[in-house]
Amino acid sequence: MPILDLTLDELLSTTRTVRRRLDLARPVEREVLEDCLRLAQQAPSGSNRQGWHFVVVEDAERRAALAELWCRGAEKYLAMPSAVGAAATGDPEHDAQMTRIRASVAYLMDHLHEVPVHVIPCIEGRTDTRQLPAVAQASTWGSVFPAVWSFQLALRSRGLGSALTAFHLFFEEEAAAILGIPYAEVMQAALLPVAYTVGTDFKPAPRKPLESMVHWGAW
Repeated sequence: MPILDLTLDELLSTTRTVRRRLDLARPVEREVLEDCLRLAQQAPSGSNRQGWHFVVVEDAERRAALAELWCRGAEKYLAMPSAVGAAATGDPEHDAQMTRIRASVAYLMDHLHEVPVHVIPCIEGRTDTRQLPAVAQASTWGSVFPAVWSFQLALRSRGLGSALTAFHLFFEEEAAAILGIPYAEVMQAALLPVAYTVGTDFKPAPRKPLESMVHWGAW
């Protein structure tokens, strides 16, 4: 599989959340997914705890069942007052961006079942069955998400795209039943729709000035 001609900085700054530009018709070769997952395995992990797993869903029936859960979760989230773009902020540029995001989410709601591969990253252990301190939460999620990001970067370098989504987690136990995941012992972290992208010309996203988010020495 050819690697895109991207510098490391270009790879890091142009690996975007892809929804509308996923190629729904082009199959994704298993060997490409395996290459990306091997790279994900090399990600750093909290306390060297690599208790994570990736469930790769290619079967159309299971993808449709996951998509149905995801859409129910998306509807639930988008109805919340705190949802992205739920209320205008008075900043025209920001509000326009939020409107675009909601439109791309709506597009994915219509087409998620058609995306050729769904990837479910998981982590052993549950943090929602007892009140765990922030340090335990951070250790758990910090053990799996570096691997997820490495996977997404590897996909991008090979001309594929993905989106880190979580709406199906409103119904995580149902998703676990669909996929045979032992719900009591393993948490799902996300659902990534994976496909080749329509074109590979992604650009850095607009961001706030660095000084608005970086605090030197103290807050």
